[in-house]
Amino acid sequence: MLNGIPRHQDDRLIVGYDKSDDASVYVVRDDLAIVQSVDFFPPIVDDPYMFGQIAAANSLSDIFAMGADPKLAMNVMAINSAMGQDAVREILQGGYSKAYEAGVLITGGHTIEDKEPKYGLSVTGFMHPKDLLSNSSAREGDVLLLTKPLGVGILTTAAKVGLVDESLEQQLYKEMAELNKYGRDIMMKYDVHSCTDITGFGLMGHAYEMASGSGMTIHFDMNNMPYHKEAIEMAKQGFIPAGAYRNRDYTDGHVRTEGPISEAELDILYDPQTSGGLMIAVSEKDAPALEKELSDNLPCGKIIGYVTAKEGTDLMVRK
Repeated sequence: MLNGIPRHQDDRLIVGYDKSDDASVYVVRDDLAIVQSVDFFPPIVDDPYMFGQIAAANSLSDIFAMGADPKLAMNVMAINSAMGQDAVREILQGGYSKAYEAGVLITGGHTIEDKEPKYGLSVTGFMHPKDLLSNSSAREGDVLLLTKPLGVGILTTAAKVGLVDESLEQQLYKEMAELNKYGRDIMMKYDVHSCTDITGFGLMGHAYEMASGSGMTIHFDMNNMPYHKEAIEMAKQGFIPAGAYRNRDYTDGHVRTEGPISEAELDILYDPQTSGGLMIAVSEKDAPALEKELSDNLPCGKIIGYVTAKEGTDLMVRK
């Protein structure tokens, strides 16, 4: 899409969009870099306050995935004439609650009229350049961990027609609103080499970007993959988000599978996530301790695979 558009070069821009990383990083001085990202989307839940929380958590996630501290944010919002002021206020209050939980100041924003409501944040963070975690710096021998279970896209699609239990639906909303700040805080204690958050491209799409950007092959063990078991049945019934098919197309020719992996299980791997977890590449020696601390404190903290030198494909899934 960006082919042919001139790129201005600056040696201080150490992360741009050339490797599909989670945010841009600009070095201000030797010990300080600015990290910036923006994200917004239409409602996936009916409750406006919860929508604001999920959208804000999702917007902040890219900054956390880079290992940075978000500090400032601007609201990005679209409303329509049918929305009452109370609904708009609830969305903003939900967003503010998550921003303040993360230690972020919302300092303004911009609103437009649109047929479909949308909300998110433009976020600015800061970090020491030496602490940068790119999505393209995984190393041979690294172990991969995931901090939230998969299947959210499939289940929220099924929930729209009333096929998901209320208790599970509320659990999904809670997980999506969970800040990746807590996973970031934990992983920064360990020998982590690469990180990305799992969102619209699904696990496979984001893993492909990590594998290709790092020049490595990523291996997944389906038997260890954390996902909501109810998503398998919903996938079998055909409640697959359109984005999952785009994710398959995106990684076409870059994936191999071994063993009795069902189509529904593959659907889980390609399922686009909203405010999904972090996928962390950590040294093998630190993996067990990181897994324990993550699993003790987060919705999930599971070893899901490992990284090798390039083996003829970008992604390998076994069962």
